Amino acid sequence: MSEVALFHTCLVNEVDPEVGLAAVRVLERLGFTVAVPLAQTCCGQPAHNAGFADEARAAARHTIEVLEATSGPVVVPSGSCGDMLIHQYEALFEREPAWRERARAIASRCRELSRFVLEALRGTRLAGRLPGTAAYHPSCHLLRGLGERVAPLALLKDLEGLELVPVAEAEECCGFGGLFSVKSPDISAAMMSRKLDALTASGAERLVSCDLGCLMHLAGGLRRRGSAMRVQHLAQALDEALS
Repeated sequence: MSEVALFHTCLVNEVDPEVGLAAVRVLERLGFTVAVPLAQTCCGQPAHNAGFADEARAAARHTIEVLEATSGPVVVPSGSCGDMLIHQYEALFEREPAWRERARAIASRCRELSRFVLEALRGTRLAGRLPGTAAYHPSCHLLRGLGERVAPLALLKDLEGLELVPVAEAEECCGFGGLFSVKSPDISAAMMSRKLDALTASGAERLVSCDLGCLMHLAGGLRRRGSAMRVQHLAQALDEALS
């Protein structure tokens, strides 16, 4: 079997490890051996976004060294961390040629989870069943950072019994934006409210996205509204469908 490395991300590891476990189970069902490097930490994106470039580079150097010790593709269940690894690391080391090349080598191995799964299927169907209706939220970094519009929807549409329902202004930001929601909570809350209104109007029974940050943000808002909408990372939805 081919080996892949899972970069599980901070939020998954610290807040909802079940997302990482679900990702591992999905990858194993596709025939991969999954290595999860124990020394991995934060990719450095929060520091990078806050303007702490030296701290971000320190986190990036550690991550590069950890991932260099692995083989095969590096699968990332997050558009946000995926964008950091694939695009921002090289920019961080613009003035350090040796590290820039190492960052570029790691970036060439990184794949966001939905894209990796879709490519691994090689045109075959994902033989899973997930009855009911679902709304899909395209996270900003996945959509705009990685330019990924196709893979998550293609995988969800493949699931027997699942009806994807349209959501008004689906590509609007949910308001999380990492540090943005901390620095500008009132604006963040207003953006979330618009998104929640659209999700509620869709009538979906569950909400699926590829980034845990967005899902945490929206799940909190739904809970405060007393909504029964189920919130899942794509890895969890696929894992449930394939179980």
